[in-house]
Amino acid sequence: MADELTPETPEEEQPKKKHKQRKNGLYPGVSEELAASMRTGWADTELRGLEPIAQAVHTAARRSALSRRFPGERPVVPAGRLKTRSNDTEYPFRASTEYAYLTGDQTENGVLVLEPTGETGHTATVYLLPRSDRENGEFWLSGSGELWVGRRHSLTEAEQLLGMPAKDVRKLPEELAEAEGPVRTVRAHDSVIETALTDKVTKERDEELRVYLSEARAVKDAFEIGELQKAVDSTVRGFEDVVKVLDKAEATSERYIEGTFFLRARVEGNDIGYGSICAAGPHACTLHWVRNDGDVRSGDLLLLDAGVETHSLYTADVTRTLPISGTYTDIQRKIYDAVYASQEAGIAAVKPGAKFRDFHDASQHVLAEKLVEWGLVEGPAERVLELGLQRRWTLHGTGHMLGMDVHDCAAARTEAYVEGTLEPGMCLTVEPGLYFQADDLTVPQEYRGIGVRIEDDILVTEDGNRNLSAGLPRTSDEVEAWMARLKS
Repeated sequence: MADELTPETPEEEQPKKKHKQRKNGLYPGVSEELAASMRTGWADTELRGLEPIAQAVHTAARRSALSRRFPGERPVVPAGRLKTRSNDTEYPFRASTEYAYLTGDQTENGVLVLEPTGETGHTATVYLLPRSDRENGEFWLSGSGELWVGRRHSLTEAEQLLGMPAKDVRKLPEELAEAEGPVRTVRAHDSVIETALTDKVTKERDEELRVYLSEARAVKDAFEIGELQKAVDSTVRGFEDVVKVLDKAEATSERYIEGTFFLRARVEGNDIGYGSICAAGPHACTLHWVRNDGDVRSGDLLLLDAGVETHSLYTADVTRTLPISGTYTDIQRKIYDAVYASQEAGIAAVKPGAKFRDFHDASQHVLAEKLVEWGLVEGPAERVLELGLQRRWTLHGTGHMLGMDVHDCAAARTEAYVEGTLEPGMCLTVEPGLYFQADDLTVPQEYRGIGVRIEDDILVTEDGNRNLSAGLPRTSDEVEAWMARLKS
């Protein structure tokens, strides 16, 4: 990785040169001849006649709803800044969900401001870094200059793409510091913006903004539903990729599975939506196994929980538990089929007007019945559920909202989410599981080390639901036949 250009060794420490450099006041140590050369001779690269981004109509509607919710106030929503990974290298940037949801933009340092235009109404402005200045050397001498990190859109280009005025974000802290009237911001993304607003915001008011933006994402518009389907379709292809290379994973480790799926995510999308869980054998009993450094052995199960994130930052979240050999053993099939029956009951409970908890309750009831049937816990199932005894092996809730965040709408109020009612346009996961830890002495030896989860992405429709991830088989027989076709 190249180092940033630094001024040359002071002249008195250098060997005598044939041509004496003229001093450059802006950047000491850089000759005036080089500085002059870098200022000129560049073609005009301004892009003209740009069309608005696909979601521009939808982001405008979202900003209008935000305006109506906070009349006469100034919402400030930052994208965030680069975070250092090590020394002078940064993690890949991912704009805050709130900012991307309202603007469609994904560039670091961006900030959306809704300026009140009276008691009702706002003017929305997006504040961005403009193109690098080639006159003052920023373009090539600064580590954030475009020669180093790539071309940015000009403010004029951004206005055409995003459908609102764009201004220089470097001037925003001073403007905010002088702003009058009530202000709200989304915290924990941009310390510079928060510092400028220190005396103008309160935690309580800012939390109300965060909660509103979380709940606003619960019902997806047509663009969002299309992006979720796109994410799921890429994820299905990623699962197919994994099945085709299971023999190579057996020769290496779970990392081969992780890397295979990641390739699909990067080729067809922006990234993975969350750390892929590539859990083989007893690792499947660890809910968030993301080390992915274990052995992949024929005869064991592979629990693959992964999702592609689209370029617009919508993610899938799908899980399948696959026999690495291509065929389930009798005990694996028994447990898998129980989880499948549980998921079927959960999916059937997803419909408009149903309580959010209904699908969880339906899935858990099936699993409780199975545990009683197998003699692992004393029945009846109602007793098991009342005491929560099934949770030793079911461990987690049966699903969550899905969208730009894999656990979307997480800041929503309890009464609006887990105690709320399902509506058309909501998208959620249904993902029951059974996990028998390798050291669990309360179950027969043959159960130990087996973990099974089946997860699909379910859209609530006007008349019921649609399984967005139906492209992946779910029954044990279908999974075996699918794997056989892919391996042939």
